[in-house]
Amino acid sequence: MTTPFAPPAVPAAALAPTLIRQGYAVLDAAAVRDWLGLGADALAALNPAWDDLPLDEYLKDGGRYRRRRHGCFIVEGDRIAPVPPRAHYQPLEYNALHGGMRRWFAPLTDALLAQPAWPRLLQRTAAAASALRGAQPWYVEAHPFRIDTTGGIGRPTPEGAHRDGVDLVAVFLVGRHRIKGGESRVFEADGPNGQRFTLTEPWSALLLDDTRVIHETTPIQPAAPDELGWRDTLVLTCRAGGFLGD
Repeated sequence: MTTPFAPPAVPAAALAPTLIRQGYAVLDAAAVRDWLGLGADALAALNPAWDDLPLDEYLKDGGRYRRRRHGCFIVEGDRIAPVPPRAHYQPLEYNALHGGMRRWFAPLTDALLAQPAWPRLLQRTAAAASALRGAQPWYVEAHPFRIDTTGGIGRPTPEGAHRDGVDLVAVFLVGRHRIKGGESRVFEADGPNGQRFTLTEPWSALLLDDTRVIHETTPIQPAAPDELGWRDTLVLTCRAGGFLGD
């Protein structure tokens, strides 16, 4: 495995200008806390939800390495309207591996939704989307993921480098346990430039203007043979005008 490259983190105050300038921005854990206006304990209180994620039964590679849940919200300013459970859908043009089908995942747990940090995550991520596109209602999908090393390898993005078909993607690293790999890669959608780095700090984040960049995360492997490792993330996507598939 290659030596991890440090994330190109910026202060919370530079999030919007950096997103506008280059199409992506990285916040370290301290900047995420500053951006959200939350303490470390409030974010850590979310972590137990990642121990209660059902297996993803849709993986076309036959893998058993991904666990997840799914929830949807409409966020406008500070107002958050939960949406009844619905299928997650992506067209084939955005996800050549798993696109074109409606995938039903288990809903977010009441315990997660009751955490004080949860609405703040939704509100601030939607505010970042408004900084890019203007204030409006945002159709937000929430995906808690655990990728583990069952079978010796786990693939955070089995579809490869991709766009999600939304306006903004926020990837929060919740934690890493006994793994190597999991490098984040961001590329210009219409150009040759890209950057690679590894998020290692719990509750650091990568935010992406999905119209301008494509992204992927490299596979993970256990840090030691015969030992299970995992990588936990929260992915929030914001889309204007409605959810994909509506």
